[in-house]
Amino acid sequence: MTDSLDALNKKLDRLIEAVSRLARPPVPETDLGVADCFVWQADPGFLEPVRKVNRVDIGLIRGVDRVRDILLDNTERFASGYAANNVLLWGARGMGKSSLVKAVHATVNASDKLDKPLKLIEIHREDIDTLPKLMGLLKAAPYRFILFCDDLSFDHDDTSYKSLKAALEGGVEGRPANVIFYATSNRRHLLPRDMIDNERSTAINPSEAVEEKVSLSDRFGLWLGFHKCSQDEYLDMIDGYLRYHDLVIEPEQLRAEALEWATTRGSRSGRVAWQFTQDLAGRLGKPLKD
Repeated sequence: MTDSLDALNKKLDRLIEAVSRLARPPVPETDLGVADCFVWQADPGFLEPVRKVNRVDIGLIRGVDRVRDILLDNTERFASGYAANNVLLWGARGMGKSSLVKAVHATVNASDKLDKPLKLIEIHREDIDTLPKLMGLLKAAPYRFILFCDDLSFDHDDTSYKSLKAALEGGVEGRPANVIFYATSNRRHLLPRDMIDNERSTAINPSEAVEEKVSLSDRFGLWLGFHKCSQDEYLDMIDGYLRYHDLVIEPEQLRAEALEWATTRGSRSGRVAWQFTQDLAGRLGKPLKD
């Protein structure tokens, strides 16, 4: 009898061990005081701190002075506890939309006007439908938060945009007073044009169907447009990078190589200017500053 009980206990121990391995690990506890930037991990649902943020100094973002000033003013007002708008930064790729959001956040926190630092939380496009859960986590926190989604857009048959609409302005609770939403996109209306046109052609009331799609962008009080830069602006971007990183090259040679680089890429933008700078630094054997 004793041997049978021992054998049964061993089997139960193995079963318990196997079930324990299948169980999910405990959700890490979120400590908002350990960093100023976080990434939202929707599954299992916690904020992962970012110790070193990938960003550039705001002075290196050229050719977008007007939108830079508007975004900085909106962010400073929000961080100080005043009314501010959700922001959609849209337009030409590579012109510094996401870089500007991160640079403005750092600039605001570098001032001595705030009692508590402003927090920046990145949420991935595929996790947009978990926004209500994230906002519920943040609304009672003693900080103010920018929720940031880079390259936000929606494809055909994607209904998660409805979660974003409700979270921004349309829900019963509304957006928490300590949360604001910034997004970047190549499209001003976030939805494919043919998707909107299809709604118009097949709906019983075409205007209402189109309004349903376009109204998502209306949740953003500020639309900041980024447009392709001129040749002079492109060269000015490169000049700023070279002076910041102490890279020296003859002006005539720099101009010729920079224009050739842009021609081979088929475009001029802040991203192309930075890629040229990296290539030049490598050829000169010079390290780039952090």
